[in-house]
Amino acid sequence: MHQETSSGFVFVPHLNPPAPEILPPVLPVPRDGEFIIETSGLGKTYGTQQALAGVTLQVPPGTIGLLGPNGAGKSTFIKCLLNLTPATAGTARVLGRDIRAQNRNSREKIGYSPEQDCHIPGMSGCEYVTYCGQLSGMPFPRARQRAHEILDLVGMGQERYRQIDTYSTGMRQRAKLAQALVHDPAVIFLDEPTNGLDPSGREHILRLIGSLWSELGISVVISSHLLQDIERICDRVIIIAHGRLLEHDSIAALKNRHSRIVELAPAAETARFLAVLRDAGLKVEQLSNGKLRVESASESIEWVLGLMRDHHLPPAEVVTNPNALHELFVRALSAGHGNQP
Repeated sequence: MHQETSSGFVFVPHLNPPAPEILPPVLPVPRDGEFIIETSGLGKTYGTQQALAGVTLQVPPGTIGLLGPNGAGKSTFIKCLLNLTPATAGTARVLGRDIRAQNRNSREKIGYSPEQDCHIPGMSGCEYVTYCGQLSGMPFPRARQRAHEILDLVGMGQERYRQIDTYSTGMRQRAKLAQALVHDPAVIFLDEPTNGLDPSGREHILRLIGSLWSELGISVVISSHLLQDIERICDRVIIIAHGRLLEHDSIAALKNRHSRIVELAPAAETARFLAVLRDAGLKVEQLSNGKLRVESASESIEWVLGLMRDHHLPPAEVVTNPNALHELFVRALSAGHGNQP
């Protein structure tokens, strides 16, 4: 018998596991073209502080990055979708279930790994993940079997039998990921899953997260303030700043917006470069690092070389389609700052 205790686990509002013979209903996994998340005007206010402001979007299955700086509203957005923090405005559906009208049912095929540790002191990793499976409605034998399978998946090995209190940061992150996966969810929400990890641990976790959709068909929403993590493993991005939705699109589409951007780094005579480009009717921006950003009418750079040749300009480094997502992220955050509630 497990002693009743506070676990920090969030799938059900009580701690007593259901009777072994009671299994949760099987919820349909979204088909192609359906959405795992749908929100309309979703908002959250704490007193006079607006943490989330009118978020409206439709998110298809896949690996989705929830990107923004610390304090942007990412965790609030996730908690509202899970109904852990009731929204004060708007509506939301997750896996087709209304988060308010079907509160518990809306979470039965959802996994959640919070940013903060949520383990139970005194339990081994295997006991903890098994218990989390029971909290999600699994009978003990199935929960124990599934715990071992998932702990193998996240690379826990013999560490599963150690008390979770003794785990390193990387092992605790793996245990949190295991408890989010133990009940076979259709989508999991991961809040800053690489926090506190060394480079090798971060690489392992990112590789594992990236395989969930491609190999297991589990959609992933990963919240992070690290652009490189999102760009590395996600096929879609949601950018939030100051509680506002700034961008939502596939990463391929966002990068395509900048597919005709050229950056020039003249070796000399930057002012003459600038004048020649503007005289040619091109839109040019001089960056703080001295480079010139030009919107091109062509995907080729022959026009740049032609201008340099015709006007006897000095050599220049030419970079086509620079890190578009990074630039978009910086610009979006700058715009969001100007609209801060």
